[in-house]
Amino acid sequence: MLRNKEIRVFLVTIVIIAVIGTICASYISLQASVVTAVTSLLLITSFMLYTAWRYREIGKLSDYLRKISNGDYSLDVRDNHEGELSILKSDMYKVTLRLSENSSRLQEDKLKLTDAISDISHQLKTPLTSMMVMSDLLRDPGLDEGKRREFTRRIQVQLERIEWLVSSLLKLSKIDAGTARFKKENVDVSSLIRDAVDPLLIPMEIKDVTLQIEDGPASFVGDGNWTKEAIINILKNSIEHSSEGGRITIASQENALFTEITITDQGSGIPKEDLPHIFKRFYRGKNATEDSVGIGLAMAYSIMKNQDGDIEVSTSPAGTTFSLKVYKHTI
Repeated sequence: MLRNKEIRVFLVTIVIIAVIGTICASYISLQASVVTAVTSLLLITSFMLYTAWRYREIGKLSDYLRKISNGDYSLDVRDNHEGELSILKSDMYKVTLRLSENSSRLQEDKLKLTDAISDISHQLKTPLTSMMVMSDLLRDPGLDEGKRREFTRRIQVQLERIEWLVSSLLKLSKIDAGTARFKKENVDVSSLIRDAVDPLLIPMEIKDVTLQIEDGPASFVGDGNWTKEAIINILKNSIEHSSEGGRITIASQENALFTEITITDQGSGIPKEDLPHIFKRFYRGKNATEDSVGIGLAMAYSIMKNQDGDIEVSTSPAGTTFSLKVYKHTI
């Protein structure tokens, strides 16, 4: 405590005042001088004890801050007393909680980034290896023209697959990292469904899948582009699991609580053991097609969750229904 200059100056000042007071009192009487000296000594001692306690408490707070700066957020300095010092302790504890939350969030972001890079690397490895093998085969001058065209076509397919894969993973990473911006705009469901269906009409025609749209007047407040991305991914999944000549039905409704879009296919359904995992990234169920990667449903799930929405799925051997809900209020 005495290492603080202000305390030393104050102590010297009050001692000088006490001495001067004692000397002045001696001119009155010896008893007055003794009383003044004893009173001054008691006041100085009380003040020094109280100041020592205050500085000891400040020292504890200093140690507390030092431990926080070293990453130890487990301490609690609150004492539930009244007074400025207790208020300071409470405020410091609140700041500590915020720092702890920010530290946890940063750690989660690092893990997500690491996972995303690992996922991208793992998923690109197979098509790149395949392309390298076919590229080596194409160098053979004796390769017949039919094989050359076939390998070239396969390389083109792999390139398109890589482009789609990288694009999807980047979107998913942006959502995971919280950098994807979700607008709050009024979205007309009928227009949204037709925009989502448009790029998939050719795949449906190739597979002879009939599309039936049963939409009514419905709308919601959310991001139209991201929701369209979710619908496209659900539709792609439905097309993949539909048999030739099958039918996909899209319906919509709006009530006081939420706006709902349902997509129903006539596929073979999802096995019961796969249901808890179908929205996990890179999960491939028992009925997954050869080209399935396991990103589409995960992306659709992330998109709806980031809009305070939800996806529900019901399945049977006669088909599967995905229900996309956007709630009017958070519940």
